Amino acid sequence: MIKLKNLTVDELYTSLNTIGVTPTIAAKLQAAAIRSDTWLSGGSGISPRLLERVRENATIPRLTISGKFVSPKDGFARYIFRGEGPEAFEAVRIPLRRRVTVPKFVVCVSSQVGCAIGCSFCYTGRMGFKRQLETWEIIDQVIRVMTDSPYPIGGIVFMGMGEPLLNYESVMRAARILSESCGMAISPKSITISTAGIVPAIKRFIAEKPRINLIVSLSSADPIQRRLLMPIEEMYSVHSLMQTLREYHAVTGNRVNLAWPMISGVNTRPVDATQIADLTHGLPIRLELIDVNDETGRFKPPSEHEMSEFRDALRANGVKPVTRRYSGGQDIHAACGMLAGNFHTIED
Repeated sequence: MIKLKNLTVDELYTSLNTIGVTPTIAAKLQAAAIRSDTWLSGGSGISPRLLERVRENATIPRLTISGKFVSPKDGFARYIFRGEGPEAFEAVRIPLRRRVTVPKFVVCVSSQVGCAIGCSFCYTGRMGFKRQLETWEIIDQVIRVMTDSPYPIGGIVFMGMGEPLLNYESVMRAARILSESCGMAISPKSITISTAGIVPAIKRFIAEKPRINLIVSLSSADPIQRRLLMPIEEMYSVHSLMQTLREYHAVTGNRVNLAWPMISGVNTRPVDATQIADLTHGLPIRLELIDVNDETGRFKPPSEHEMSEFRDALRANGVKPVTRRYSGGQDIHAACGMLAGNFHTIED
């Protein structure tokens, strides 16, 4: 059985052309399923008989919303879903209020249930890996959030549960569907994939040249320290990762986006700023600073004084531009590194 939301419009046409579906009808079926979460109605250029045959060969799968929590502090919303399996996974609705004339939301989607990367500061990583999400399960996170939201969806970030580049096929297909004119028509420039640094997948990304954004979580420029924070260093060293990112810049011309989860006393020292400068010398980068979120209390974000000294050190070493990402929804467990597919709230 063909699952709508699981295929690009070209793949959908290829799958259904033997029963009489044309490219135009495939696009209309896709638009109805993605934008309206429903079947194409009769009288829309498709005969009742053909529509019946399509429905005999295809289905529109839907996620179940098991929970929703909205932060009274900043408006972030955490959704808990179930799909093909019994495991729960999450998405976050992020309000965009700055520099926009019309309010919009960004949806932070999951690509896996759990995560195999095991970053020591990430709650999701402590779950271990459960399973891959199918393309439709990624797409439907956006659809479910969209139908529950008062404002349009203006962007997608693959920064929820899981390592997106370890589910490469489903993630890239989802990005294509979201950006298709008969899908959600979200600009590829408004879609971002975050990775811990899966070098072979980044090389494939470079070769395929999708127009979507890539951001790489670095955490430390020191291989020994990075290994303690991100075990992926054992498989793909920070130096091989940076060599690959230099290839990315050479091929695409794009600035390299690096995420830096800030951990007090660990990676926000002047020496860390110097190591970042040495590691990225000659490479146009953008460093995005994010406060760590760790419920165990083992890792803490820097104080404002420590943060100020770190930024001064970055500036002194010529590391720029440097931005600070607001990590919202801490009070509802929706912030970066806090998703774990469960129902707890701050009162638990």
